[in-house]
Amino acid sequence: MEFDTLILGAGAAGMMCAAHAGGRVLCVDHARAPGEKIRISGGGRCNFTNLYCDPEAFLSGNPHFCKSALSRYSQWDFIDLVDRHGIAWHEKTLGQLFCDGSAREIIAMLRSLMDAAGAELWLGTEIREVTRRDGMFHATLHREGRTETVRARQLVLATGGKSIPKMGATGLAYDLARHFGLNVTETRPGLVPFTFSDKRFAPLSGVAVPARASAGAGAFEEAVLFTHRGLSGPAMLQISSYWREGEEIVIDLAPDGGLFEALRAARADTGRVKLKTELARHLPQRLVDALPEMVGGSVVGNLGDQSDAALQTLVAQLRDWRLKPAGTEGYRTAEVTLGGVDTDGLSSQTMEARGCAGLYVIGEAVDVTGWLGGYNFQWAWASGMAAARAIKAGAASQSQVG
Repeated sequence: MEFDTLILGAGAAGMMCAAHAGGRVLCVDHARAPGEKIRISGGGRCNFTNLYCDPEAFLSGNPHFCKSALSRYSQWDFIDLVDRHGIAWHEKTLGQLFCDGSAREIIAMLRSLMDAAGAELWLGTEIREVTRRDGMFHATLHREGRTETVRARQLVLATGGKSIPKMGATGLAYDLARHFGLNVTETRPGLVPFTFSDKRFAPLSGVAVPARASAGAGAFEEAVLFTHRGLSGPAMLQISSYWREGEEIVIDLAPDGGLFEALRAARADTGRVKLKTELARHLPQRLVDALPEMVGGSVVGNLGDQSDAALQTLVAQLRDWRLKPAGTEGYRTAEVTLGGVDTDGLSSQTMEARGCAGLYVIGEAVDVTGWLGGYNFQWAWASGMAAARAIKAGAASQSQVG
């Protein structure tokens, strides 16, 4: 069977590309349903983009690579698409946009766009081999108990990274990229909870607190969640992308900077109140009870017994809590894969491989990783659209030459 474009992967990037590439398009996926990561994202409501999406929110060996695609298909373009399909949405926090209803609405929208474009979708399909000869890509595919060979002028790698292997994630895109001469940078789990070997935070499991967390060059002010195995929550997931094994993380439990003055003011008004009681007005009680063991310092006695120096010392400890995680939860729960196909081998405008005409790499498979909060979906939409437009333009120019 022959197609103009074969897209491997029916996730966000692959479906977006399939819906807009034009010509005869075949999109294949091993899963029984398309867009499985879309379906489970955002608690089932899909955090489909972010109002503040800009290149500074992405990590890559080349921080400039993502600029072209993101500028030519922005969050406003995708919001317009969602609006035109009648999908109601809301901003949750920090520019994060979610469906009012279900993430399935985004999948249904992409499916309808694919159907309107005449793109075929093969699910439950195993990709056994992909080669290139005579200017065509040849893929050996197995589905419904039989093996078929498909030929296509363009091949798009959109199978994602290694995150969440229970959903079938593999390193297929990386293997195929290497096969066709592209380099792949080091990959590791991103947007993932931290673990501690002594399970020190198990007694605090379920407690959440606003904080500022930092690791490496990353610092984020969001919630920190204590778990049986370690630390999670948005702030922790964010800094995990900047952290390396063996490094410290730093947590500021009083990020608004006003705790010292608040304690001094309370001391002047109600000095007889216990220090722990006053601290519990600013931090969760269970966390306050565990502070001496975790952060250090004393929380014994009345507030009135505390000197300015003692309060300053305590606040300083709360604002500079240094920890060294044993590791992370790994790909098992990581929302994304950091690293991937080296951007040096790709065109930032078209996502086409420089050394292999007709080969495109999009979405999470590329060494471009966004922050938590809809950024990675926007990269999927933008990179998928960049490849689709290039494929469509190429077909149009060939038709004119013909």
